Amino acid sequence: MMKCGLLGRKLGHSYSPQIHAHLGTYSYDLFEKEPDEVEDFLRNGDFAAINVTIPYKKTVMPYCRLTERAKYMGSVNTIIRQPDGTLLGHNTDYFGFLSMVKKSGLSFSGKKVLILGSGGASATVVAVTEDLGGIPVVISRTGENNYQNLCRHEDGAVLVNATPVGMYPNNGLSPVDLNYFPHLEGVLDLIYNPARTKLLMDADRLGLITSNGLWMLVAQAKEAAEWFLGQKLPDTCIEDVYLKMQKQ
Repeated sequence: MMKCGLLGRKLGHSYSPQIHAHLGTYSYDLFEKEPDEVEDFLRNGDFAAINVTIPYKKTVMPYCRLTERAKYMGSVNTIIRQPDGTLLGHNTDYFGFLSMVKKSGLSFSGKKVLILGSGGASATVVAVTEDLGGIPVVISRTGENNYQNLCRHEDGAVLVNATPVGMYPNNGLSPVDLNYFPHLEGVLDLIYNPARTKLLMDADRLGLITSNGLWMLVAQAKEAAEWFLGQKLPDTCIEDVYLKMQKQ
């Protein structure tokens, strides 16, 4: 059986093995590695293909030949071992977030999209926002646009949380007060555990369009599975797996 899996530092929270069990007949293991173990694992690890998560999406790049998408995104979350033993690095987060936006029904074109956080997930959201014709504004703790001057962005139409604030086990926390943004149409939270963060519950109370990150997680896994298997999977499998994961 083809050996696949997920490389990261702490993976106890991961839903990936359950998701990939619905997508293909390969094995899918969790590979928890400390930073000083990553290079040896990439060079000598027993795997045919892996996903990569925090904090190694940039760490792995020097060891891979990169697809155009991975170069564009500046990070790798999918690695395929080639027949000659070299590693091909790709990024499926772009497809995942784009699919999440389309599922939500929100339009980004010509609208200010407020993106909370400046890490790797934020870079994905910025790239998709620009390609959809939106105007991305990254809000970070120390940048030009920060949590002390949110009042400059009361014209924001969409808010995307790309921070871990509100993630299990810190349920009940929200990164921002939505009352700062009277023109919001929707709130997308990349967190998927819990399914309803405080941010999303606040948005629901305001009657806004909302989505958590589970759809993105499944969609990016579907594209990763296509790279693992070397074949296309129907887009309908995203919703099938999403509904199964929701029930779990």
